Amino acid sequence: MSFYKNVLGEFRNKKVLIAGDIMTDRYLTGTVNRISPEAPVPVVQLTHADDRLGGAGNVALNVKAYGAIPILLTVVGEDDDGLKLLKQLNSLGIEHKFICKSVERRTTVKTRIVSQNQQMMRIDAEDTFELTHHEKQVVIAQYVNALKETKPDVIILQDYNKGFFTPELIQVITRYAADNNIPVTVDPKKANFLDFKGVTIFKPNLKEVKEALNTEIKPEIGDLKNASGHIRDILGNKITVITLSENGLFIDDGVDAKIYPTTPRNISDVCGAGDTVISTLSLGIASGLSAYELAVMANVAGGQVCERPGVVPVDPDQLILELSETLYSEKT
Repeated sequence: MSFYKNVLGEFRNKKVLIAGDIMTDRYLTGTVNRISPEAPVPVVQLTHADDRLGGAGNVALNVKAYGAIPILLTVVGEDDDGLKLLKQLNSLGIEHKFICKSVERRTTVKTRIVSQNQQMMRIDAEDTFELTHHEKQVVIAQYVNALKETKPDVIILQDYNKGFFTPELIQVITRYAADNNIPVTVDPKKANFLDFKGVTIFKPNLKEVKEALNTEIKPEIGDLKNASGHIRDILGNKITVITLSENGLFIDDGVDAKIYPTTPRNISDVCGAGDTVISTLSLGIASGLSAYELAVMANVAGGQVCERPGVVPVDPDQLILELSETLYSEKT
């Protein structure tokens, strides 16, 4: 087990700049005992309200859970929800001095109504249009400041299609990262899928790859290798990681390509699993791990958070316990 502690020990105090869409995941939890007399819908007696960091915020929580140092570069609205989010980051000790405030857009809030661990409804309050020219210039200036002041070990680009990323902004971020020899990892979404060129790790899920390449892709090694090769031809990325839900994940580092199956689990909620995977991969690449180590660690970490309800970060102690039984088992 000491090996795995040493691996996670390498993660500690790594500086991780996280750029992308941030949001609040709001959970309204209650009990249902009757149907409304006004309409055929259940009446939820509210018992608990909980705001959790989502999107780039959840990535920051995962990074912090590993003992690394998250630095957020994002945009929030100048509204009550934006103020609450900043206060929450402050209480958690997460660096937010590079977050930009906008009078043009709302802070994204996803409200889930839950009863007996069952999500009944989700309400999204958000603006998804592109940042204005002025906002993009402010973000770029803050990005340059963040690079100079914090000197990150790795940069994570977390895209949720909420308007933060544009081809122009992506190009600026990746160019400055390359000039400073900082690895860049990406969790993409459809709108900007093929704009993240020259990055170190590109991590879509299978559905996103199918949509972006407009072709049917089976979770089989042949189809996945073809898709990965096509992505590399377009983006010039070093490593492609495709998450496959219950089938695990596929990783192609340009030399070897392999599917890493997942361990059977009692799935409670898949929300936030991608955030955990990209956080693990990013800290792993910053720590010099091999493709095999990256794949196994990310697979286990992503699977574990799916066993817990809601958007939650990784639990390093639980991860170490499971890795002690899986990582390098085929070598030792």
